[in-house]
Amino acid sequence: MSLRKGILKDFNTGDYTATVQMVSSYKVYLEDIAVARNIPAAEMTGGRKVAVWFFDEHNAREAVVIGVFT
Repeated sequence: MSLRKGILKDFNTGDYTATVQMVSSYKVYLEDIAVARNIPAAEMTGGRKVAVWFFDEHNAREAVVIGVFT
């Protein structure tokens, strides 16, 4: 498991998923990443920094956004 930093590019309020650009690679965008439901939708604005928890580093579908910060 690992925790990584990303930048929020898009947020889907319907299914509570996000598109995130990983800070470690400016060409990598992860789409349809689950977002923790305790994060208010109003906090999920484009350009904000996010914390992404990877349960399996080789499978992006096993990741979740667990926090937002500035």
